[in-house]
Amino acid sequence: MTALLLVAALAVQMPELSNSYLYRTLTVRAAPGDLLEVIDLYLERMPAYEDAGDERPFIMRHSQGDQWDLLLLFPMGSTEEYFSSERVARRESAAQQSSLSEHIAWREDLYVMGPELEVVRQAFENNAYYHVEMFIALPGKRAKLLEEREMENAYLEGIGRPQNLIFTRASGAAWDSYTIGFYKDLKHYAASADIPDAEKEASARAAGFEGADRIGTYLRTLIQRHHDTLATALR
Repeated sequence: MTALLLVAALAVQMPELSNSYLYRTLTVRAAPGDLLEVIDLYLERMPAYEDAGDERPFIMRHSQGDQWDLLLLFPMGSTEEYFSSERVARRESAAQQSSLSEHIAWREDLYVMGPELEVVRQAFENNAYYHVEMFIALPGKRAKLLEEREMENAYLEGIGRPQNLIFTRASGAAWDSYTIGFYKDLKHYAASADIPDAEKEASARAAGFEGADRIGTYLRTLIQRHHDTLATALR
């Protein structure tokens, strides 16, 4: 799809969300044995993004879960700026000078609306361990799925845990939405096990769930597909 056609598609499909920022999500799987080379090539390419007038992408490396090796989150801002002829030309020039495509076996693009850039930037700068959950909702359940994600954030806030950042599909791959949970490290991620059950139960009910043990079962009444991934910072 050309840049102009993609701009038109995004304009038609983009949800009307307030205080939202446009991102491109790229997930890639390296060719067998080429992961370290792919990582090096992406890191070497970082200055080229800035030369093209783009923000550097945030990047994480799969630890366990989904099939992708790397997830890159590209701040776009607006389609008009990101796909301006000058920036597209600079981006294409940088791509031609890189051998990245020769070392990638699979990739998937998803354009999403998410939190403001400064919120996302601070989350990545202050954390190095991530929990990514991607969802395809059942027909007619997309709004309920987003509501459930907000309810879960209320639950997390109630027990003193980091809230997830929520990203919703504008165009691209089939995923309707995904969330990223941000943690300092694995120990921080696992610390919820130390929270008393009574506190979890009270917070879950206050957030609108039937109970703490019903959060996951309720989520599964809204989705037809769900991928769960743990990932680490790539610095």
